[in-house]
Amino acid sequence: MTTWSLACSACSHTAEGSARASVCPDCGQPYLVRYDAFPDRDAVTTRWDMWRYSAALPLRAGENPVTLGEGCTPMSELPQLAREIGIARLWVKDEGLNPTASFKARGMSAAVTRAVGLGVEGLVVPTAGNAGAALAAYGAAARLPVRVYAPESTPRPLLETTRALGADLHLVEGHIGDAGKAARAFAAERGWFDVSTLREPYRIEGKKTMGMELAEQLGWRLPDAIVYPTGGGTGLIGMWKVFAEMRDAGWISDSTPSPRMITAQAEGCAPIVRAFAAGQERAEAWQNPETHASGLRVPGPLGDRLILRALRESGGDAAAASEEEIRKATTRLSYASGIDAAPEGGCALAVLERLVREKRLARESEVVLFNTGSGISYRM
Repeated sequence: MTTWSLACSACSHTAEGSARASVCPDCGQPYLVRYDAFPDRDAVTTRWDMWRYSAALPLRAGENPVTLGEGCTPMSELPQLAREIGIARLWVKDEGLNPTASFKARGMSAAVTRAVGLGVEGLVVPTAGNAGAALAAYGAAARLPVRVYAPESTPRPLLETTRALGADLHLVEGHIGDAGKAARAFAAERGWFDVSTLREPYRIEGKKTMGMELAEQLGWRLPDAIVYPTGGGTGLIGMWKVFAEMRDAGWISDSTPSPRMITAQAEGCAPIVRAFAAGQERAEAWQNPETHASGLRVPGPLGDRLILRALRESGGDAAAASEEEIRKATTRLSYASGIDAAPEGGCALAVLERLVREKRLARESEVVLFNTGSGISYRM
């Protein structure tokens, strides 16, 4: 039986794991899940989805996860592309093969599982595209009503997927921050569960399984660096959290170095890159965010402090790519791998190339790059 509590990521406030929690009531920062006892690695089961790690996830005895088979995505090594870039080894973790074609499936599976356990009446989320489609799918699987708020500029295929899965979709002017305001107002009015990024504590737990998987796929070791396209940053925060959990519980050796966590953003919306370069602990909201990589169009991430902390604790880095660089790198990644790369994955490749070129990443590095979605979701 897994038991846990909730701890504020910024102050000393705690809450019971059974609480229906949003952000910390004292300081407004995200909660993180803290397990009473993190299991041994032997607890990994033989099932083939992210819930094979259920002993290290927020699932109570007797509960069944709300699952569509998310996780266990392939991690392909690309030796020729690694040589062309000038690094020792390169793997691409292809999250576009998840249900609803993105990494968002992992977080929504965990969040909706807990929402069912908490007995909520409905679910609401703002989205740049992929999160809305994922919540629509998992809400349908749980037979819970879903409302989604999305900017009018969201890629049409993602909006159509959201509608096709039965969600009540509302388009708003502006960016995801404006959609977030509408979602929070609706949640307050109707009492529905707001699963906005980091406004509930469980999407991180689903996303952290990316880190567990890559460690297992590498034979329970970690790479030298992870390049992660960063919008809200839940996946980066979750992986950095679980690396510590796995090390403390003996899943990976104490002598295994932690990977450098590297944020990739678009030049038209790069609040984390700017804050990292300035040595700031928080990121100022980006004005007039613009990029065709819609998952990166997050001007004021709530998890800014946690993202920046992970970058600095890991000796990591942050860099941005132009729209043209993202387009070229997306095509290059697809041609070099057979992966139908999303522009966010292309951004990660463009940033990797820049860091090697600028000697900010050693040429002997072994790198895992995340492609967080599928290119088909962006083609009109």
